[in-house]
Amino acid sequence: MAFPEDVLTEDEHVVLHLHPHWKTMVRPVVVLVFAIAAVAVGVLFLPAGGGGSITLAVIGGLALLAVLVLTVWPWIGWRTTHFLFTNERVVLQHGVFSRERRDIPLSRVNDHSMNQQFVGRLLGYGTLTIESAGERGQSVLPDVPKVDRVQTKLYELVEAFHDKHSLGDGELREILAERDTKGGGL
Repeated sequence: MAFPEDVLTEDEHVVLHLHPHWKTMVRPVVVLVFAIAAVAVGVLFLPAGGGGSITLAVIGGLALLAVLVLTVWPWIGWRTTHFLFTNERVVLQHGVFSRERRDIPLSRVNDHSMNQQFVGRLLGYGTLTIESAGERGQSVLPDVPKVDRVQTKLYELVEAFHDKHSLGDGELREILAERDTKGGGL
């Protein structure tokens, strides 16, 4: 499911759009493989008539239920979880039937850190924590793919945003000089 472009402002553009790391889908895939294996074993080894058909139907029904609950639902959750980094903000969104979205303007990002455990380093994922100046304070993004690169990109975005929206040394001198010539000194 693509992220809706209508939530972006006119001058805003997407720099990174990520879903959680693929490792979050390992368990659902294992469940799917076992469900298919259970049905295959039932088809091969259960007798064709009477009780075997009922047993096969029960195994098939349980396998279908396991696939729906333990495979399809997590996949939908993975597809509807978005980590979006733009030139103006970080957008965190998740939810299937109800949606929760948090926007963190780059101007309010105070600090960001990443954490990678051993397995995360091997597979290329980790946790990104963003500290923001606001009432909700800290946002934790688990299972971020290539978290080290994402943290570096976030640093670059925050710095570029501050550079774009702050006065340079020369501009500040011009403003102060203009104020002084008009008699608006301290």
